[in-house]
Amino acid sequence: MNRRQFFRYAGASALALGGSDLLLRSQAGGKLNVVFILIDDMGWRDLTCYGSRFYETPNIDTLASQGMRFTNAYAACPVCSPTRASIMTGKYPARLHLTDWIPGRKQWPTARLLTPKFNQQLPLEEITIAEALKPEGYATASIGKWHLGGDHFLPQDQGFDLNVAGTQAGSTRSYFAPYPATMKLDAPAGEYLTDRLTDEAIKFVTANQKRPFFLYLPHYTVHEPLQAKQPIIERYRAKKPVDAQKDPTYAAMIDSLDQGVGRLMKTLDDLKLTGKTVVFFMSDNGGLVYEGRSKEPVTSNAPLRAGKGHLYEGGIREPMFVRWPGVIAPGSVCDVPVSSVDFYPTILEMAGVRKNPARNVDGVSIMPLLRQSGSLKRDALYWHYPHYSNQGGVPGGAVRKGDYKLIEFYGTGRVELYNLKSDIGERNDLAKAEPQKTAELSRMLHDWRKSVDAAMPVPNPNYDPAKAGQGLTGADAQDLQGD
Repeated sequence: MNRRQFFRYAGASALALGGSDLLLRSQAGGKLNVVFILIDDMGWRDLTCYGSRFYETPNIDTLASQGMRFTNAYAACPVCSPTRASIMTGKYPARLHLTDWIPGRKQWPTARLLTPKFNQQLPLEEITIAEALKPEGYATASIGKWHLGGDHFLPQDQGFDLNVAGTQAGSTRSYFAPYPATMKLDAPAGEYLTDRLTDEAIKFVTANQKRPFFLYLPHYTVHEPLQAKQPIIERYRAKKPVDAQKDPTYAAMIDSLDQGVGRLMKTLDDLKLTGKTVVFFMSDNGGLVYEGRSKEPVTSNAPLRAGKGHLYEGGIREPMFVRWPGVIAPGSVCDVPVSSVDFYPTILEMAGVRKNPARNVDGVSIMPLLRQSGSLKRDALYWHYPHYSNQGGVPGGAVRKGDYKLIEFYGTGRVELYNLKSDIGERNDLAKAEPQKTAELSRMLHDWRKSVDAAMPVPNPNYDPAKAGQGLTGADAQDLQGD
């Protein structure tokens, strides 16, 4: 690095991180490495450190204990592709017009609403984390599920030097080799996909140990199909079930993930990279639980309500933590609400990249929380999901301000208001009891939708209330059929 590069880097870093962190990075031998581990469909309570008494996650728990664990971390959408887009860009899915999983579910012909069309890929005009880091000398890799577009919109088209197994698909047909041909993974028969992605991540880290790197590791697990190694399944089959967390195959999938995380962290230790590597851990949406349907849940998000595909807490509140040795106090816990849109500005600040206001980033850097040096300058968090989900969810939007959260159901205009501090399970609707708060949050949600040019569903001329809610019960059926 020449003198001009050094002072440019040092100045940007000093502005972003402050003197003590700049000193830490200099002592660590250069820029920070970033590892981002993203899990598919992992529920808020699917880790031991988040309260599970059935699944076993010793390696992930250890990693979480070494950093800051967040209790109010949110995905920007209750399904996968939009949340992944929000991570890559720092923008709300509504602003990106990418509001459902790609390609999305087929329109119900008799449903109350016609859902809007949405982008079938992350636009190339967007500047991803990888694209923002490459000018700073970072090696970049996406290893695992992509689900943000197919040919010409894959990771290698969005700033990543390496793409392993990333395709337009949202899941794998099999976790055991042979894998789908589109993954382009040669493997011996019977190889387990979660293990293979860990191997590829370790290979990338080892090959780039002498330069800064950004490793995006979006695992396919624990998304269906439920498939795991038989010996691990049998071990959990012998355990006593705990509430709805009882599926031995799902538990075994989590177990293999945990082993992989342990192997990757050991690699960082062995290569003496731990001290200069920030590790993020997050899920893209809630665990698979069906609200208003009789289908057997895959896991339990209790005490949270519902799961994937719903704007209730079970669909959007996620397990999330960050480890940054020497900066984040080990064993720290943060209750401040944060969102997947916040990763983009946070990672860029850590890397010393100057923020470009023209990008219209919706997220805010959570550095003040990580350093325990201040609060976030943000009034509220927002969601916009104008689609019917495969899990029984209906078009709606939500806003959280402080302890209060309001959900608006687009089909009927019905709103629900909850105080999450006293009612984390969202069972006591306060909309009528607190009309002023309801009006305030409704107004905020409507104004926000206008500000991001959110695409809205429209009335369906073929709406048939006798058929619209077949297979549903409770609030979901009411929203489809009428009040």
